[in-house]
Amino acid sequence: MEAKTKIMYEVLPFIVLVIMEGWTIGLTIFAKTAISNGMSPFVFIVYTNALATIILFPCSFLSQQENRKERPTFTFSLFMRFLFLGFTGITMTQNFLFLGLCYSSPILVCAMGHLIPTFNFLLSLILRKTLNLRSPVIQVQVIGILVSIMGAVVAEVFKGPLVRPSSHHLRHTKQHLVFSSTPEFWLLGGVLLVAASFSVSISNLVQKESVKQYPEPVKVLSYSSLVGTILSAIVSWIVERDINAWKLRRDNDLILIVLTAVVGGVIRPNIQIWFTRMKGPLYVSLFKPFGIVFATTFAVSFFSNSLHYGSVIGATVLGVGYYIIMHGEIKGNEEKTGCDESSSDSLDKKIPLLQEQMQV
Repeated sequence: MEAKTKIMYEVLPFIVLVIMEGWTIGLTIFAKTAISNGMSPFVFIVYTNALATIILFPCSFLSQQENRKERPTFTFSLFMRFLFLGFTGITMTQNFLFLGLCYSSPILVCAMGHLIPTFNFLLSLILRKTLNLRSPVIQVQVIGILVSIMGAVVAEVFKGPLVRPSSHHLRHTKQHLVFSSTPEFWLLGGVLLVAASFSVSISNLVQKESVKQYPEPVKVLSYSSLVGTILSAIVSWIVERDINAWKLRRDNDLILIVLTAVVGGVIRPNIQIWFTRMKGPLYVSLFKPFGIVFATTFAVSFFSNSLHYGSVIGATVLGVGYYIIMHGEIKGNEEKTGCDESSSDSLDKKIPLLQEQMQV
């Protein structure tokens, strides 16, 4: 019985997180298709976050710890943190993300999301007064950053031949799903996706301190989602003056909004919190490169004339750089734990960065 429990403890998180990465890439492809068929990305952001917020708020109060003797105090300083989290983690990130998706492809969205650890390191470096370049941990992370930047440049600049060119007959066949855009604005799409990654990194720094001050991560997610929805609605109202843009013309659009809100806004963050508490602070992040595998597989299998070798090579190099950085972070955590045993029970070790994702 204990052996079966141990196997489930190891296998279940692996299977669930791999499936979540594949599901996320699938939703990204459907979002790309909906936007290419006329749905406003700004309206899509408002609807998905509004629905996610409606679901999250009751869940956040139901999941609160009943044995907590002292409830955290909601202060003006905490409100400003939630305001900043909603602005950077949702409004800025998702607007940059979906605009970038308009001009690029799901594999580039997935690839540029692997720059988040790079920006995390650079931001922490800016805020840190000293840096020990002789430390093996820092050296490994620097190498990972250089590899990641090289991969981003390759994915953005190098096109290369098609992975799966189609026959002349299939080129004129209408496809129901859209994977890639025309290359005219590919560079702009990549820049917007890099900006989205940078926004996530900024929100991660604020979120880490916010969870320390208000140690209920689901509520932090709920409040920041509410603020982000309101700010996104303001942005959408300014950009989309046509009232018809707010009308859903196809049933598939409504299904996509519901699935994105439920899976991307509710289920995925809670799974991340659960498995982080079960397996450690960096376990969930190790599965992010599986998105590259799924995006490449879907593109090769279902979308001819949509995937170039440059995107695959660049995304793969980015994935390698991502794992190098993660290896450095794991070693750094082990050294820190060895120096201070109490650090393994600290709150920031148990709670994940809820916004460290770039897909839908």
